[in-house]
Amino acid sequence: MYAQAFFVAVFGLAAIGFGVVVFRTSSMMRSALALLFSMTAVGCLFLAMQTEFLGVLQIMMMATEMSIMAIFMVMFMMDPGGLGGMDMSHQKRFSIGAGVSAAVVAIAVALLSDWGPAAEQVVDAEAQTRALGMELLGRSMMIFETAGITILTAMIAATAVAIPVQNLSSKDDKEASE
Repeated sequence: MYAQAFFVAVFGLAAIGFGVVVFRTSSMMRSALALLFSMTAVGCLFLAMQTEFLGVLQIMMMATEMSIMAIFMVMFMMDPGGLGGMDMSHQKRFSIGAGVSAAVVAIAVALLSDWGPAAEQVVDAEAQTRALGMELLGRSMMIFETAGITILTAMIAATAVAIPVQNLSSKDDKEASE
């Protein structure tokens, strides 16, 4: 029990620390990597809380998402390395106020809520994974399928927009006229 609490604390602090780094660096690429590490720490939190399926799913999804995001940043940004010294934070006073307010509310809810008694008996990991799979593949299946198709369509559209259009007919006309 103490080891589990230790790892939950370590991964929680790592997630928060890397989340702060996302906004403190001047490089979009470093920000993407820090966000990847933060989300991986959240996945490790799931693993430390013995929800293996959610932990592995979180890590796999974030690794894929962040690698795609990094590829698009390198393709479309003028300075993805951050050598130009850009500022990643906007509306600093409002952001700090909103962040502190949200933290105070979250801590108040965590400390003042009646969470009820701890579960005396918990089903094993296999039963939890089976129940989660039935939930995802049951009534929520259409939502996940629609989201997947939408993301795929957006990726294809972004790639199509990024490819320069070549006018082959004018090139063939020039060669024929010569």
